[in-house]
Amino acid sequence: MVDANELLEFARDAHVLVLEDNAHGLGATYRGKYLGTLGVLAAQSFHDTKNVHSGEGGALLVNDGDLLERAEIIREKGTNRSRFLRGQVDKYTWVDLGSSYLMSELSAAVLDSQLSEFHTIQRLRHEVWDRYALELASWADTSGESLMHIPSDREHPAHLFYLLMPNENSRDDLLSHLCNHGVIGTFHYIPLDNSPAGLALGRTPQPCENAHSFSSRLVRLPLWAGMDKRSVDRVIDAVSSFRGLLARE
Repeated sequence: MVDANELLEFARDAHVLVLEDNAHGLGATYRGKYLGTLGVLAAQSFHDTKNVHSGEGGALLVNDGDLLERAEIIREKGTNRSRFLRGQVDKYTWVDLGSSYLMSELSAAVLDSQLSEFHTIQRLRHEVWDRYALELASWADTSGESLMHIPSDREHPAHLFYLLMPNENSRDDLLSHLCNHGVIGTFHYIPLDNSPAGLALGRTPQPCENAHSFSSRLVRLPLWAGMDKRSVDRVIDAVSSFRGLLARE
């Protein structure tokens, strides 16, 4: 998590609400508070790339009771059907914008089984993450790369582990090197302001140079709960063997 206090203070002074995109943050904390509880609303993803998932789907965390009824109406296709089912109105009708956001029972069952094992899944993912952090530290120190840094007042969810290369060319060189060693490393998202939708619909007060630099240098390593020791060893060996390669400027 970024420095949430700075964002929350800015929002409070500007009289705007904070909505959290907590797609990757389930289980993480900021100064003892779980992510997803900091804003008035938080979106949670259960897409199949997340730590626990239902293939597709998500959840809306409502932290402000004043927003609960409207959230319920939007979920129910813009109707007050839930109030009708509770006997609060004698009929239901369309009262707001909405869509069909209900998860199927099959997807919910898949998610429920994973949520019941959430702590086990997280423990296994953290074991992989911790090995990367420990065993690649000396390689990074001597090769000019950076590993993920977690501030002491925050806990991460072990959703991913990344390396930050010196430049874009060295990022591409490492990705090719890993592929040649049978390891699939990946880059991450293109910055939103540089995407087709961002260019067409958004605006920034100044160029997001840090985001562009970060995106162009990042390499994600394989990480999943069922990753065995041999697979982790293989990734670590492949990354470590990149030592000494001359990164193109």
